[in-house]
Amino acid sequence: MQSTNINKKSKIGVGLAGLGFGEKVHLPGLFSSQDLEPIALWHPRPDRLNDACKTHDLKGYDNWSALLNNADIDAVIIATPPEPRFKLAYDALQAGKHLLLEKPVALNSEEILELQSLSIKKKLSVAVDFEYRAVPLFMQAKQMIDDDLIGTPWLIKLDWLMSSRADESRAWNWYSEKQSGGGVIGALGTHAFDLLHWFFGPTKNINGLTSTSIQKRPSIKSKKLENVTSEDICLAQLELSNFKSQQPIPAQVTLSAVSRYGRGFWLEIYGNKGTLILGSDNQKDYVHGFGLWFGEKGKKVCPITPVSNLAFDRTWEDGRIAPVARIQNWWAESINKGNPVIPGLTEGLLSQRVCEKVDQSYKSGMRLTI
Repeated sequence: MQSTNINKKSKIGVGLAGLGFGEKVHLPGLFSSQDLEPIALWHPRPDRLNDACKTHDLKGYDNWSALLNNADIDAVIIATPPEPRFKLAYDALQAGKHLLLEKPVALNSEEILELQSLSIKKKLSVAVDFEYRAVPLFMQAKQMIDDDLIGTPWLIKLDWLMSSRADESRAWNWYSEKQSGGGVIGALGTHAFDLLHWFFGPTKNINGLTSTSIQKRPSIKSKKLENVTSEDICLAQLELSNFKSQQPIPAQVTLSAVSRYGRGFWLEIYGNKGTLILGSDNQKDYVHGFGLWFGEKGKKVCPITPVSNLAFDRTWEDGRIAPVARIQNWWAESINKGNPVIPGLTEGLLSQRVCEKVDQSYKSGMRLTI
């Protein structure tokens, strides 16, 4: 990626597509940035768009091509549901816009490869919002692993047990439909697999099992029960490559969106030198409430004090904003310096391939190689 002329301007102009997570999380991050400036919003529903534009005093578009033709917009954040994401992203790259994409990046690996090829051709920066890489305690855990405090990892166990979809009266929406990118694999698995790849190395082999616990949900319009085709439970046994040795690492991943009073996120790493635990039972915030524990061989597991150099410069009541703002700033730095950004499409592709193999493994009843 070559450096652009954007850094001659005071800030990088950004268009935002999507008014769910986009408005609640991405937009506050943009308003706080020294390098990025929100210029316009896009949404297909004019009534929803007009309300948001009035609230934030921004220009609005319900026509995607019109937004991309705005010369003040250098880059675009796409935080829509998964299904329209690829087409919006492809058109944005064709128009010469840098991208920050929510995950899953697209509905399949082939679409991600298309975006990757086009972004390289156009020399554009494409970031993926794997925001756990930007959470201080996750960064500290990564640092401890890299410093060999755990030694050779013998076993990894990741439980992510949430209750967001446990209410059977919750209405049917895109999350309920597999072909639209819905399900716990896209919502949590994309993050879980990326974290394991970041900490240790890419997935080599996988056994998967998925389940749909709540098989019908009421339609918003008719109140009739609609079939749910996406999974709300996923169990995966992975064999990870090891950055530091030839010995593969066994990992067990349990994901659930229907665990009432579930224990939240807990990652346990057992190595020949020690044990590292990272977790939180706070289901509503993935920053506030996290703790880190370490036990050296022959000693008790004790809480670890967070290091100050990884702390956020600013936090919000909504803990999701700070790590997303950090990802945004890494993306802005990539744009200004003309360097590739991490996490980007390569990381998105590796995660997506695992997501697909989990499903294929369950349907075939076979252990699959990636």
